[in-house]
Amino acid sequence: MKRKRARVENATKQTVLATKARIADTFWTRLKGLIGQRGLDPGEGLVIVPCKGVHMWFMRFPIDVVYVDKYGNVVDVDENLRPWSIGRPRPSSRFVVELPVGTVAKTATEPGDRIVLAFA
Repeated sequence: MKRKRARVENATKQTVLATKARIADTFWTRLKGLIGQRGLDPGEGLVIVPCKGVHMWFMRFPIDVVYVDKYGNVVDVDENLRPWSIGRPRPSSRFVVELPVGTVAKTATEPGDRIVLAFA
């Protein structure tokens, strides 16, 4: 059975990025992503596995995106990625975490930080 929710923590900075992040790990859940939603509340997020890049087609709101490699290290971040834009693919990314705008700045998340997922 696959787990569908996780707490996302920045272990390097000892901060919490999301307390209730959904997991998108099937073709359909990855394809849908956040399309159709009106926004993300604080503490919400979406972990897309596997994922090397994101698009914002059909999105209604901007997001922060954290790109994470297979070891849990932050490869890069996109802050305030706007609807109808495309994030540049990061070849070394294994998964991404999509978060409410401002989460990356609030948690000071940056490349090299270590991300930990605690499954619920």
